[in-house]
Amino acid sequence: MSTLSAVNANASTNVDFLPLQGTDYVEFYVGNAKQAAHFYKTAFGFQSLAYAGPETGVKDRASYAVRQEKLTFVFTTPLRAGNAIADHIAKHGDGVKMLALRVDDATSAWEETTKRGAKSYMEPVRTNDEHGEVVMSGIHTYGDTVHLFIERKNYTGAFMPGYKPWNSLYNPAPTGLLYVDHCVGNVGWNQMNPWVKFYEDVMGFRNILSFDDNDISTEYSALMSKVMSNGNGFVKFPINEPAEGKKKSQVEEYLDFYDGEGCQHVALATNNIVETVTDLRSRGVEFLIVPTSYYDELQDRVGKIDEDIEPLKELGILVDRDDEGYLLQIFTKPVEDRPTLFFEIIQRKGAKSFGKGNFKALFEAIEREQELRGNL
Repeated sequence: MSTLSAVNANASTNVDFLPLQGTDYVEFYVGNAKQAAHFYKTAFGFQSLAYAGPETGVKDRASYAVRQEKLTFVFTTPLRAGNAIADHIAKHGDGVKMLALRVDDATSAWEETTKRGAKSYMEPVRTNDEHGEVVMSGIHTYGDTVHLFIERKNYTGAFMPGYKPWNSLYNPAPTGLLYVDHCVGNVGWNQMNPWVKFYEDVMGFRNILSFDDNDISTEYSALMSKVMSNGNGFVKFPINEPAEGKKKSQVEEYLDFYDGEGCQHVALATNNIVETVTDLRSRGVEFLIVPTSYYDELQDRVGKIDEDIEPLKELGILVDRDDEGYLLQIFTKPVEDRPTLFFEIIQRKGAKSFGKGNFKALFEAIEREQELRGNL
C-alpha cells in the first residue's frame, strides 16, 4: 500500500471547482420498491421519509425514500416494461443507479464537469413545490452508474418536489447507522486507471490510497484498488479492478452477475459497531464469517483498542490500524440473489485508511462464499 500525495495538475489548479458537501442519497433501481423499502426499514432500521408515484403525479415509476440520521436511500421501480429503468433491472438485477452528491450549485457542478469531459446525464433542472426549489443535474460514470448533483439550499420539504411525506405506522427503531463513509465501484480489466483519471480530471478528486495485487490477494484470487477522494474528504470512491489469479476473483464474479461495471458496496458509518451489528444480526442481516484464528494475534497486530476482543470475535468484526488510529469493519453477505451488492459497516477511531490488514481474512471469507455458489 502506498499513500499518494501527487494530484493531477488540472485538479490541483482547480481545487474548489466542484465543492461537495457529502452524499445526498443513494438510489437503487429495484424490482419491487415497496418491498425493498420494507426490507431496509426492518433489517437496517431506516424510517419512512417520502414517496413519489402516480398519486403524486409521477406516472412511470414508484419511488420510496427512507432515512436514518444523514443516510438516505431511495428505491425506484418502473410501473411498466420497455423503459430505461426496467431495462436496467433486467440487465443488472437490483442495484445502485444514482450516487447523488450534495452541492451548493448544481448548475456550476454540471458545467464544470461536462466541460472537463464528463458525459451529461441530466442538464440542470429546477423543480418547485410549496416547500421551495431543488436543482438537479448529473453525469455518467462507470457502467450505468450516475452521479447526480443535488442543490437543496432553498428547499424545506421532506425530500424533494414530486414526493410527498410517507407517513407509516411501521417505523422500526434505528440501528445506529449514521452516513455514507464510502462507495466502492467495480470496473473491468485494465479500467481502474482510466476511471482514476476521470475522477482526477473531471471531478478534481485525488488518489489517496493504492492497493495492488500483493496487498489484496489470496492463494486463489486478487484485485487492485485505488481510493479517490474529493478535497474535503466527504466523498470517497474506491475503484476496484480484477487481477490475475488462479481462480475467479470477487470482482470478476460481480462483473459476470451484474453484467457490467457498477457499485459493489456502500460503507455505512456507525459510532458503536458492536451494538449496530448485534442489532442488525437480530433483524436477520447476514455477515461474512472469518475464522476465529483471526483474533489470536489481533492485539499484537493492532495494539491496544477500547473494545473487548470477545464481542468482536463473536460477531466477526475486523480491526485494522493506521498512523492516525484504528477502524472496525464488517461486511454483509450479498443482499440480492445475484452475488453483487453488499454493505460494509464501519466505525472509525481516527483511522483514515480502508483496512489493508484485514484484506486476506476478508477475501478468504468471500472466496468461501464464492465456492459455495460454484463461482470460485
